[in-house]
Amino acid sequence: MRLVRCLPILVASLAVAGAFAQGYPNRPIKVVVPWPPGQATDVAARIVSEGVAAQIGQQLVVDNRPGAGGTIGSEFAARATPDGYTILAGSSGPISISPLLQKLPYDPAKDFEPIALMVSTAYVLTVHPSLPVNTAQEFIALVRANPGKYNFASSGTGATAHLAAELFNATAGLKATHVPYKGSAPAITDLIAGHVSYALETTAAVLPHVKAGRLKALAVTIPRRSISLPDVPTLAEAAGMAGFDVRAWIGFIAPAGIPREARTRLAAEVQRALDTPEIKARLVAAGLEPADLTPEQFAEFLKTQNERFGSIIKAANIKVE
Repeated sequence: MRLVRCLPILVASLAVAGAFAQGYPNRPIKVVVPWPPGQATDVAARIVSEGVAAQIGQQLVVDNRPGAGGTIGSEFAARATPDGYTILAGSSGPISISPLLQKLPYDPAKDFEPIALMVSTAYVLTVHPSLPVNTAQEFIALVRANPGKYNFASSGTGATAHLAAELFNATAGLKATHVPYKGSAPAITDLIAGHVSYALETTAAVLPHVKAGRLKALAVTIPRRSISLPDVPTLAEAAGMAGFDVRAWIGFIAPAGIPREARTRLAAEVQRALDTPEIKARLVAAGLEPADLTPEQFAEFLKTQNERFGSIIKAANIKVE
């Protein structure tokens, strides 16, 4: 008798699931970008969203909600209805780092589900052209011989760029003064002006300045050379730092509870877009390297990133006041 009573409910549930699988998406999808237009996360989200929209026949509408290091927009997305029609362009700052440094109104591990890693970007050890060094080894020798004399810029205390620089300094045995800025743009501006000695910033942020000769690139922070800067060696090649791997990531994530069909469809469409030569070329030109992880691999990647950033924060005793 109990089975008979449950049968209509089961049939109805299967019918809804089948209709969802066939009809999703049947209206525009909102893509929340927790950064202002023109920032790397915004650029990646727009390029990939255009590709996905062309494939599925529905718009992916970018909704910029910047502020508080990406946490305002991330909280908004975390509270959205988990129906597959609101997703977040997540990135390392508000998802992998900020939760380790301060109490936030959302928990990335509980409030989000990974969909697809879109791109990653290396950090680049960059210096002003007037600094009398041409290689990472020469730079390390110079700074090591003058403890406390040189300073380094970052996009803010606890930002990924700050953590990358702290790990680099610790690995190389350097003592330098941290100068935090409110974003990558002012940090790079002062580096170009010669007000600070060096920085580790994303390929996307420094690429045009390196190409124009305003900055000198000495090494990248990933195990293999960057597609966008193929002539710049890795820290493993240039300074013997085997295993050094710090990168910024950008990917689509969704409010926890997103229907499995929606998550699977979006993941497949993002990967399909990333495999398109035009989309791939546009991302590389912007200093962003396309990724190819499944949702499960993306989840494991996030876990590894959180552990890596957590160890850097603890070792450097980084605190956000």
